[in-house]
Amino acid sequence: MEKYDLLPEQLMYEGTVTRDNFFEPKTLSKSQVLLTHRPDYFSKLENNNLSPKEQRRIGFPMSERLFRRGLVISGGTLDCAFFAMKYGIAMNIAGGTHHAYPDRGEGFCVLNDIAIASGVLLDKGIVKKVLIVDLDVHQGNGNAFIFFGDPRVFTFSMHGERNYPLRKEKSDLDIGLPDGTSDRDYLRILKNKLPALFDEVQPDLVFYQAGVDILESDKLGRLKVSKAGVLKRDEFVFECCKKNDIPVVVSMGGGYPHRLHDLIDAHANTYRAAVSAYF
Repeated sequence: MEKYDLLPEQLMYEGTVTRDNFFEPKTLSKSQVLLTHRPDYFSKLENNNLSPKEQRRIGFPMSERLFRRGLVISGGTLDCAFFAMKYGIAMNIAGGTHHAYPDRGEGFCVLNDIAIASGVLLDKGIVKKVLIVDLDVHQGNGNAFIFFGDPRVFTFSMHGERNYPLRKEKSDLDIGLPDGTSDRDYLRILKNKLPALFDEVQPDLVFYQAGVDILESDKLGRLKVSKAGVLKRDEFVFECCKKNDIPVVVSMGGGYPHRLHDLIDAHANTYRAAVSAYF
């Protein structure tokens, strides 16, 4: 997608970040991926032999290049976790592939970057408790399925109730929003729920899925949150993380507005909010 090139260019052009703020992710190892994904699925991806049905479920034809890209994106989210624990926050220009299951991809998601990073950190004992805050307009069904019943990971998804996926999984906390939800109600609900989660979960690390497809201009979102409202959402999440001294990893997630400029500006707002809050 164009946004992966245009977003860093915009951020550097306006001076929000410099080139020194960026890092090149490491590629994940097979053993790291297999903490989350099944060996047979990994083998199909590695050998590029997913069936036509499996590729249709993902939403695009698979190739070796796309598989390698997924490994790098997921590696970036894992790297971000270590940077976040050092600096308070780190952000992946891509990521947020929350529809991928252990045995399959769905909804333009091949490998589940947040689940993989969480699995590696928990397996190594680097963290003991993870909070996933998923504010993409689509439910984080892959994460909900992967971590169902796992007391080490609390999954919170606030999404469009009537949006994709049609069949929702059960997160630890799901808030389904009606079509047309606007700034006032969206922010009221978030502010009523999120602070209590920090007290309840006591996480060592937060993964924040910062999709901007809740925008009123989004072609697929069906909500009515303004660009200013999305910015206030991001500012509040960062405020909660910083107040509780919990490092946060941000993945960009989805966004499908009619104008590319709106998409870039909304994603850039997340970075602007992060810089304002932490630096």
